[in-house]
This record gives sequence, structure tokens and C-alpha cells, in this order.
Amino acid sequence: MGVNLKDLVRHTPVQLEVLKGRILAIDGYNALYQFLAIIRQPDGTPLQDSKGRPTSHLSGVFYRTVNLLEAGIMPVYTFDGKPPELKAHEISKRAELKEKAKEEYKKAVERGDLAGARKHAQAASRLSTEMVEQAKTLLGIMGVPWVQAPSEGEAQAAYMTMKGDAWATASQDYDSLLFGAPRLVRNLTISGRRKLPNKPVYVNIEPELVKLEEVLGDNGLTREMLIDLGILIGTDFNPEGFSGIGPKKALKIIKEAGSLEEAFKRGLVKQCEGVDYGAIKEIFLRPNVRGDYRLSWGEIDREGLIRFLCYEFDFSPERIEAALDRLEKGKKRERAQPNLERWF
Repeated sequence: MGVNLKDLVRHTPVQLEVLKGRILAIDGYNALYQFLAIIRQPDGTPLQDSKGRPTSHLSGVFYRTVNLLEAGIMPVYTFDGKPPELKAHEISKRAELKEKAKEEYKKAVERGDLAGARKHAQAASRLSTEMVEQAKTLLGIMGVPWVQAPSEGEAQAAYMTMKGDAWATASQDYDSLLFGAPRLVRNLTISGRRKLPNKPVYVNIEPELVKLEEVLGDNGLTREMLIDLGILIGTDFNPEGFSGIGPKKALKIIKEAGSLEEAFKRGLVKQCEGVDYGAIKEIFLRPNVRGDYRLSWGEIDREGLIRFLCYEFDFSPERIEAALDRLEKGKKRERAQPNLERWF
């Protein structure tokens, strides 16, 4: 779920055109879960092929990546490896919630509640290892690089951004800031018109840029203080956080004490037994990441793409061809633009 820093962060709308020519490190699992949750039938059923296999994730990866490439953006996806042991509780909790959502989905279908069915189906979304491998195969055919992280994919993306190999990290979670990403782009993979949860209201969701430097400056924090603040609110490694402490109260405590350790000493907050806060902080400050990656973008294997998506997963050849034609036209316009500029 990630840490909730929404009330402490300055969100600056950013158009895809502004990101042209930039390398964006996309949190792969985060994006795939978004595709699985959003790309569904009215009753909540995910897109499926003739064999009953989910294809929502492939649809999302293909069409969204085409849109990014058409905008001149260079995406690279990072994928989770083995999660830190401290995340085990959160993973178990998520599994329980998905099982409950699955049961609620069945009940909603039985009573003919399509809106409820869709909501619970989204909450019950599960990303299998097979789906992840399918997404990686698709990216390879599209000539888009991906990096297998040894642990958290979000940490890997932040590391690549800190090194300057990517301009920004793309994720919905603010954890990227705790991992040190200097820039975070949110809503990159879900921009468009979306329905608000539990409301008959639709809003336009556009990409937004969050800068770590601004977050720290606006709130008078260092990055280590921001991590301490995040721990107070609750992270994937201590999801419960501290009872009764939200973003604003956590900010007040950390600014007064200077650190989580000092807040404990002063009695501003009570330390929970059995929780190693130092270890949580280390995960954000010194995450397990891969440094030997290589980033290279190639041409789309058009025939291979048709074979994989259309012959294997029953995608419409006409729609795939149309998307590729649109992308090719965009590339031709891009190649022609520098020549025109020489005359002005």
C-alpha cells in the first residue's frame, strides 16, 4: 500500500510532452496491479483469452507503453524480487484482505450488484508469477528494457534515478521518496478519466510530478527525518504505524524531536515491542538493489508481437496493428522534426 504522504507533498501536474526524451523507471508490480484493477468488465471480470487466462495486465502494458513511446518517453520497468522479511506481515495481511474481497465479490454477483462486484473484484486482484513473466516477455518483444530487482522493485527504480540512469521513478506509492528517488511521477500508468471509489463521479487523472527536494524543503526535513516520519505513519514494513498518528502529527513529532529515536527518549511516542525500527530505516537507506543492469531500447518486433498477443492471447490483430501504426507515424514525425528546425 505504501506510506501515506499525500498531505505533506506538493503535487505538480505534468504533461507527457514535458517528459519527452526522459528515461522513466517504472515500478513494474505497481503498474501491473493497476492494470489488473482498472482494466475489467462492468461486473469486475478481468479481460480473458479463450482459455480463461487473464489478459488485463498485457493489455495495460502494451497500450500504455505504446502511449509512452509515442510521447517520446523511454520507459524501463523494474520488477520485485524476494521481499524483505519485515514485509511478511504486510504480505499476509494483503492476502487475507484479498480472500475477503473474493467472498464479497461472489455475494455481489449473486445479488446482481455490478458496481459492488467490480469494486470487490478490484480489491481481490492477484498478480501471479506467470503474469509477471508474460509482461516481461511482452516488453522484450516491444524492445523495452526491464530490470529484475533482488528485492523491492521500487527501491531498484529509486536507485536508478539517484544514479542518473533514469530521470524519475514512476509509481503510485510515495515510498519512492523514502528510498531516495529525487523525482517521482505519479499517475503515469493510470492517467485518464476514472470513477471515484463508491461515488457516481468521474474525474480526470493526469500525471503529476513530486520532487524530493521540495518535499524536504517544504516540511523542513532531511531524508532520514522523512523516513522516520514515514515509520510513524506506517510503511509496508510496519503497516500499523503508531495509533492515532497521521502525517501532520508525525511531522510535528519529528520536527520537535529531530529523529524517531529522540522521540522515543522524550516520550513523545511509545515504542512498540518487537518492532526493529532501525532495521526498517536501513531498508530505506541501504536497500538491496542491483547495480549491474544495462539499459537498451530496441525496435518493436512487429511479427513477434502479433504472434504473442494475437495468436497466443487472442488480442485483436486490427487493434494491435492500429496502435503500432500510430506509434510508427509518431516516430516518423519525430524523425522529420529536426530537419524542419534547421530552417528556422
